[in-house]
Amino acid sequence: MREIVLIHVSGLDRPGLMHALTAKLAAYGVDILDLGQSVIHETLALSILINIPVRAESAPILKELLFLAHEKGVSLTFTPVDDARYAAWVAAGGKQRYIVTLVARRITADQVSAVSAVLAQEGLNIDFAHRLSGRDPLSGDASARACVELSVRGTPRDETALRRAFLAISAELGVDIAFQEDDLFRRNRRLVAFDMDSTLIQAEVIDELAKAAGVGREVCEITEQAMRGELDFQQSLKRRLCLLEGLPEAKLAEIAEQLPLSEGTERLITGLKRLGYTIAIISGGFTYFGRRLQERLGIDYVYANELEVEDGKLTGRVTGRIVDAARKAEILAEIAAQERIDLKQVIAVGDGANDLPMLSLAGLGIAFHAKPVVRAGARQAISNLGLDAILYLIGVHDRELDALPTP
Repeated sequence: MREIVLIHVSGLDRPGLMHALTAKLAAYGVDILDLGQSVIHETLALSILINIPVRAESAPILKELLFLAHEKGVSLTFTPVDDARYAAWVAAGGKQRYIVTLVARRITADQVSAVSAVLAQEGLNIDFAHRLSGRDPLSGDASARACVELSVRGTPRDETALRRAFLAISAELGVDIAFQEDDLFRRNRRLVAFDMDSTLIQAEVIDELAKAAGVGREVCEITEQAMRGELDFQQSLKRRLCLLEGLPEAKLAEIAEQLPLSEGTERLITGLKRLGYTIAIISGGFTYFGRRLQERLGIDYVYANELEVEDGKLTGRVTGRIVDAARKAEILAEIAAQERIDLKQVIAVGDGANDLPMLSLAGLGIAFHAKPVVRAGARQAISNLGLDAILYLIGVHDRELDALPTP
């Protein structure tokens, strides 16, 4: 009679233990139906689901494994698995899987407890968990990064409610929580498109131009209204540009030199380039500054608004079609088509209401340090770390990134 047994091994990890165990099983022609192992601080947890063939008997096999465990100084237990339980396990293999990524300066028990409670409430089971961030010392470094990735199985009872609960946890406990389908596209992203102002850089360029023109307060008020979605982008842009008429073109270079990159920008772009991603800027800002970033960071595409200049001064207008919310989404689709990349393989990142159509079109849309209305409208959000946290959302471990060659 066939026997299915779950073997669980725990104790101090040591090289060769897996080989020793499976060599014993191989001598009896045992099939391995499932296998899982984790090691935390040199402590092993190993589970092997085996099928003992009809011609063999379980007693001698299990006896030999117990002797081996004693020799190796580990604990070993057996659990028989009946046909009904095994059939249920096989059936569960067809359930939808998701990846839940927790990103923060530090991961706390409060955060994990809150997230796991929501998952349980929604009928999702955690299959495994592992850390993607490196091994940081307990120094309290303000720039520290921590990330834990959970693989979960099942179908959420109410995905909208789940995402809403995660947003509340994020706001309360200072942790970003990404919830993604674990499918082929998640593991094969190829194109990343960024907004520029307040995303790749820690500034709104038009506000900096306005300060140089002496109309900073007036322009800033219009900018804030547009970012909150209270004004049509095209109308707000035209109103702000009119106030810049007469600003010397030479001021653009001065401002460009002073624009600070957002936290993690260089690390993220370097990592993406090493991984072979195509990178684009799709911005409602201005091409002059986008091209400066292109030169500095190695960006592949830049689409933004072209400032009109006459006699060395800004005219208060742009040339060509304004890059607004709808145009951003169109450009994203055009680049993807040109690169022969499915939109599900695209990542889009932005902070403003005019980014939402682009974020919605991409397979992975991320609101970065965005206003509440934008965070609520995007499927994913990063509010607690820098841009390089995106690497965790695509499953990159710190040690893997460090090992990649420079492009």
